[in-house]
Amino acid sequence: MKSDAARQGLQAAPARSLFNALGQTEEEMKRPMVGIVSSYNEIVPGHMNIDKIVEAVKLGVAMAGGTPVVFPAIAVCDGIAMGHIGMKYSLVTRDLICDSTECMATAHQFDALVMVPNCDKNVPGLLMAAARLNIPTIFVSGGPMLAGHVKGKKTSLSSMFEAVGAYSAGKISEDELYEYECKTCPTCGSCSGMYTANSMNCLTEAIGMGLRGNGTIPAVYSERLKLAKHAGMKIMELLEKNIRPRDILTKEAFENALTVDMALGCSTNTMLHLPAIAHEAGIELNLDIANEISNRTPNLCHLAPAGRHYMEELEEAGGVYAVMKELADIGLLHTDLITATGKTVGENIANAYNKDPEIIRPVDNPYRKDGGIAVLKGNIAPDSGVVKRSAVVPEMMVHSGPARVFDCEDDAIAAILGGKIVAGDVVVIRYEGPKGGPGMREMLNPTSAIAGMGLGSSVALITDGRFSGASRGASIGHVSPEAAVGGPIALIEEGDIIDIDIEANTLNVRLSDEELAARRAKWQPREPKVTTGYLARYAKMVTSANRGAILEIK
Repeated sequence: MKSDAARQGLQAAPARSLFNALGQTEEEMKRPMVGIVSSYNEIVPGHMNIDKIVEAVKLGVAMAGGTPVVFPAIAVCDGIAMGHIGMKYSLVTRDLICDSTECMATAHQFDALVMVPNCDKNVPGLLMAAARLNIPTIFVSGGPMLAGHVKGKKTSLSSMFEAVGAYSAGKISEDELYEYECKTCPTCGSCSGMYTANSMNCLTEAIGMGLRGNGTIPAVYSERLKLAKHAGMKIMELLEKNIRPRDILTKEAFENALTVDMALGCSTNTMLHLPAIAHEAGIELNLDIANEISNRTPNLCHLAPAGRHYMEELEEAGGVYAVMKELADIGLLHTDLITATGKTVGENIANAYNKDPEIIRPVDNPYRKDGGIAVLKGNIAPDSGVVKRSAVVPEMMVHSGPARVFDCEDDAIAAILGGKIVAGDVVVIRYEGPKGGPGMREMLNPTSAIAGMGLGSSVALITDGRFSGASRGASIGHVSPEAAVGGPIALIEEGDIIDIDIEANTLNVRLSDEELAARRAKWQPREPKVTTGYLARYAKMVTSANRGAILEIK
């Protein structure tokens, strides 16, 4: 056992004395030591129940003959961090989570790990750590929130943000806004639509690192405690069989994840996280293949904010496995891959079936014949830009309009809420990328304000920042290269005509190459917005969004 280095033999006697100080018995010290990475905290609604999940995992590990040992991972609530400097500290935690987990697991020589994440950067950060450490690992999340109910309609966090825009436009009263405030988020759990947290938790099933239901069983259901116990038991089987993350996280597994991503209509943030996880697994995941996979993958689900369905309904309809079965039946998945269940993808989904064709459309009746996400390129985005195509209204799939240029999110929000943005405009928010932000803030406030003010079918937004999974509309993010490194988005001027063609995967400004070159010759880099602390170090090391905003030593 790996943990023998810390617990067996003469030289480990001092360490054993410290295990004695922990109250561990000789029997516990002879069993495999399983680290349980707990993301519990009291600030993130998606994490406030994780203490109960962790206790269930511990029981499962002990039942199966292991010694469970809990240690923490941090997590940021994107909703609470939204719209102020705190959002600069969201994406950047992904690498802190990965690095700190590597430190803890290696320093203490754990034999295996059970990751217990839930929210946006927490899941990919721990997946990155799993790939880097490559010891037997399984995931069990905290689970999604139940949908809220306002005036007889189900709601989610995006409903709340859009209500702010509706109030600013005089469409709802202050009392109605307060009702949304009180009823939109009714339980613990990751926010109830197909936002980034739920997208990534669903993809843990698709990529093979979690058990059935990990992405969809609601946080408040007792079934999730059973799932946690089974995960605790299953890790002992993975340890016995020596099934490790890199056995699971193969190139074909990432192709499966991208395929399920397109069918579910996941958050555009998956286009940041999957390449970063692949990088840790020693695989280059070029976003060029995203369109190839999207072009052949039908979009089967329209969960909030793209549609009126919620995570609890996806679970009732058969969950991720039911979606995978639809895709596998037409040959779109690699089914012979090993997974954290100890079985192959094909064995996992053999008995899955679609229980509700309204929630999960059959492959012969999809919402679209192609997938939920598109990667755009053009003279604004030579490397890439990303849009959640399944959340764009038909009339905005092709759009041309004048650029309304803002060098930060805050100025754009003020203009939108101030009524200065009108139908036909293309809002450009730049210097918000991984390096320029720094930290690549989410633009949920501006996109929600646009939707809430009734402009969602007439105004587009492009940015080198990113979007929450809660964003909808013609919202194109991750524009690369970013403005801070002199990407073409930095050269756009107020009034330039921008052409967006999501069907053709293009994003261009109507300027000649000569004009762009002339503007580039005059462009000067901006002074860094942050010069001290973690963000300053992050800005110096981070790569572009099309590479997953990974950190590199240059």
